[in-house]
Amino acid sequence: MAEYGIVLVTVDTQESAQEIAQALVSDGLAACVNLYPIHSVYTWEGKVEQAAEWQLIIKTDLALFAKIETALGMLHSYDVPEILAIPIQQGSEPYMTWLAQSTRSP
Repeated sequence: MAEYGIVLVTVDTQESAQEIAQALVSDGLAACVNLYPIHSVYTWEGKVEQAAEWQLIIKTDLALFAKIETALGMLHSYDVPEILAIPIQQGSEPYMTWLAQSTRSP
C-alpha cells in the first residue's frame, strides 16, 4: 500500500518556489505544491540568521522521495536545503484517490 505525505522545502525567492513547484507537478512527483511567504530564524555557520523565504508544501507519494530529493538537488540554490517528509496519517478518500492518481510511483 502506498504511503502518502507532505515534503517541506524552503527556498529564497518566489521565482525559485514557483520553478520547483512547476517542475515537481509537471514530472508527476507531486500532486500539488502550496507556496507561502515566511520569515525564518535559524543557525548557519555558527551565527543566528534571519531571512525572508518561501515555504513549499509538497503533497506526494513518499515512494517518490528519492526522486524529489534528486530534483531538488538540481533546482535548489541552498548548500543544505530543508527537505523533510511527513507522512499523512489520514485523509478524505476522494482527496487521497486524487493524490494517488496525480503522482507517478516508481
